[in-house]
Formats: sequence, C-alpha cells, structure tokens
Amino acid sequence: MFYTDNKLQYPVRVDAPNPLFARALQQAIGGVEGEIRVAMQYFFQACGARGNPKFRDMLMNTAAEELGHIEMLATAVALNLEGAPLSLQEEAAKDSAVNAIMGGLNLKNLLSSGLSAMPVDSDGVPFDMSHIYASGNIAADMTANIAAESTGRTLAVRLYNMTDDAGMKDMLQYLIARDTMHQNQWMAALEELGGATGAFPIPNSHPQSEEKAEFSYAYLGFQADGSEPAEGRWSQGASIDGKGEFTIQPMAPLGQVPDLGKAKPKSGAQSEQM
Repeated sequence: MFYTDNKLQYPVRVDAPNPLFARALQQAIGGVEGEIRVAMQYFFQACGARGNPKFRDMLMNTAAEELGHIEMLATAVALNLEGAPLSLQEEAAKDSAVNAIMGGLNLKNLLSSGLSAMPVDSDGVPFDMSHIYASGNIAADMTANIAAESTGRTLAVRLYNMTDDAGMKDMLQYLIARDTMHQNQWMAALEELGGATGAFPIPNSHPQSEEKAEFSYAYLGFQADGSEPAEGRWSQGASIDGKGEFTIQPMAPLGQVPDLGKAKPKSGAQSEQM
C-alpha cells in the first residue's frame, strides 16, 4: 500500500526556466539511468523477495522514495518549460531556423503533454521496462542495484554540471546525496548477505563441486597469436570470493566444428541446403 500527500520530498525551485534543460531532465525520469527504472526495479524486487522480510521492507521503502524523486523531477521539467513558445511562428519570427527547434525543446513535451513531463527519455523515447532487473536472487538484485545507482549518480552529476540555475543545482545535490546513500545501502546489504566470500559466486546455493572447476577462475585470452593477455588483479592471486586461485591462459577451441545437418523439406530453405 502506498500513501501520498501534497508535498514534494524536497524543494524544487527553478530560477530561470530553460526548455533545453527540461529536455535533459527527462533522461533522469525516463532514461535507462533514471528514476522510473530504479523505482520499478526496487518495487518488483520487493514483490518477489523471499526469506528475511527486512530486505523486502528496505526495497519497498526505497521504491517509494524513488517515486517521490519522479515527482520532483516532473515538477522541475514543468517549471523549466514555463514560458516556452506555444507556436512555431513565435520562434520562427525571431529565427528562421526556429531557434534550433525551439531552443532544444522536445516537441513531445509540447504536443503530447502541454509543457509537462512525460515517462520518456531526453529524446522522447518511452521507458519500456526492459532495464528492470528483479531476479528473485537477493544478492544478484543488490549487485544490480549498485550498478543502477552508480549510473544514476553519474547522470545526476552530469546534469548538475550542465546548469547554472541555483534551484536546480540544489535539487540535484539532494538527488546526488541520495544516490550516495543508496549505493552504500546496497553494498551494506551485500555485506550482510556474506560479502564477497559469502554471497559470491551468485547463486551461492549451487554446489561449485559440480562446475567445470578448471574454468571457474581462469582468465582466458583470445588473442589470435596465442599470446597471454595483459595481467591484472583478475588474472593472478586468490580469487575475490576466496574459493580459488586466478590463473591466466590462452584459449584454444575445445569444441567441434558445428554441423546442423540438412534443412527440412518445406522449411523455406534453398534446395542446396536439403
């Protein structure tokens, strides 16, 4: 169950409306790094969480927070669109190139939502939920969440550096701070799940004794001349999960030449394939 009131999670103020920045902010709403993505990701992870209920509680609380971030950003988009021209003629009278398509305004925000935010990215492409990762494995989900918050914080920092508007900078510094917390939150959850030596490899419920052990910690090089690839922490010493030793070796083909046999009659293949 969700509750709401009439107040924003954090103040949103736009000192100088900017349609181009409104378009950029749409990426933080409906882009693959945006708030719709993390809100839905945490929500569906929570809905499928099994085991200790505190993880479900944490995920659902954070999903609710991210819904509030969508509301903040949608408000910021609308405020940045204040004063945007309502007709092409207004701009065309000033600039024959229509002021680089109305100063960068995404026409969807004008034509489809009347100068309001939409569930789309900065190019007007609707968010299609294809980047929602809810695996049913709590450790895998926490790992995915770290990546989601890392890319989200990167986007927020880029947006911060794009604007000189004091109100927008203040709002973005709040969102950046929350991304900092969420990165640490998911890493703390992973630590509680056992950390590198307890949670990994994911899923830790599969017996490693059944793996092809000679490949479990081998860094394979695919250089055409058979030389070894450049070494790193991932190619020597104890594995990060503490369950093996990294090795490095050139890769040689171990399988056969694939032979799929003849095509079936009436399959639409050429006669030479049958």
